[in-house]
Amino acid sequence: MTASTAIHRSEDCLLRPGNTNCGGCGMSVGLTLLGRALGEAGETCTLVIPACCGIVTAGAFPTTSYGVPTIATTFASSPAVASGVAAIRDLNAEPGQVICWAGDGGTYDIGLGTLSAAAERNENFIYICYDNEIYGNTGGQRSSATPAGARTTTTPSGKVQEKKDVMSIMAAHRVPYAATLSIAHPDDFADKISTALSVEGLRFLLLHSPCPTGWKSEPADSIELVRLAVASGLFPLYEVFDGATYRINLEPDGTDPEEYFRLQRRFEDQNIDMNATRRACSERIQRLQALAAQYPAGR
Repeated sequence: MTASTAIHRSEDCLLRPGNTNCGGCGMSVGLTLLGRALGEAGETCTLVIPACCGIVTAGAFPTTSYGVPTIATTFASSPAVASGVAAIRDLNAEPGQVICWAGDGGTYDIGLGTLSAAAERNENFIYICYDNEIYGNTGGQRSSATPAGARTTTTPSGKVQEKKDVMSIMAAHRVPYAATLSIAHPDDFADKISTALSVEGLRFLLLHSPCPTGWKSEPADSIELVRLAVASGLFPLYEVFDGATYRINLEPDGTDPEEYFRLQRRFEDQNIDMNATRRACSERIQRLQALAAQYPAGR
C-alpha cells in the first residue's frame, strides 16, 4: 500500500485513524460502525456535535479526526443547530444526512429542552446519543443517565437515583423512529441505521457506550460489557415507530447481570442488590414484550 492510498482511505472514514480517543471507547466504535453503515448506503452526512468527548475527538485546528463536515455547538443547542442545517439542506434540495452526535449530558440533561422542541416539530435529522452514563469530557460527573449505585466524581458514595428512561420520553414525542443500538451487535446496528435513513423526520437512536476511564473497566472489555447488558436485559434492543408500535430485536438470553457489574470498578463496594436488579431486568423486558405484542410494528 502506498502512502497516497493510505491517506485516501483515511479520508473515506467518518472517524479517521490516529485520533486521540481513549482505548476501548464505545463512542469510537459507534462512530466507526456509523461510518460503515453510511458508506454501504452510499450516504454522507454533516455532523452536529455539542460539548462532549465527541467534539474533542475532532482535535485541534487545522486538522480534524472527522472525515465529514462537522459543526461544534454549545452544550444545549445541537438539536436547534441541526434543525437549521437540515432546513437549509432541504430548501436547497441538497444530498446527505444531518446527524447530531451527542453524549448523555447533552441529551438527558442540558440539551433535553432543545431536543424535545425539535422532536415536537419533527425536524428532519437523525439524533444519536452515545450514552456513557457520565459527563466524560469534564471529569466523570454524574448525569441523569448514570445508573443507581455508580460512583462518579460527584457521587463518590454511589448515585442514589435510578437512570432516566430517555427512550420512553422520545417515544412520548411520537417521533417517526426511535431505537437502541449496540456496538456488540453490528448487524443490528447497521439495520437500524438503514431504517433511520429510509425515514424522514426526527429519528432518535440510543447507543450504549462504555467509557473505560469513567466506568473503571478494562478497554478490552467494552464490547463484552455491551453484550452482557443486552443479554441480561439491562439494555434491551428494540425499536419504536411513531411512538406507537414496538419491535424487540433480540430477546435476553437469561445471562446474569452480575458479571456486567463485576467488570466495572465504579460499582465496587456499592452493595448492589442483584436480586432487585434481576427483577428490574425481567420487568423491563416483560413491559416491552407486552407493548410489542399489543402494538406490533408492521414495518
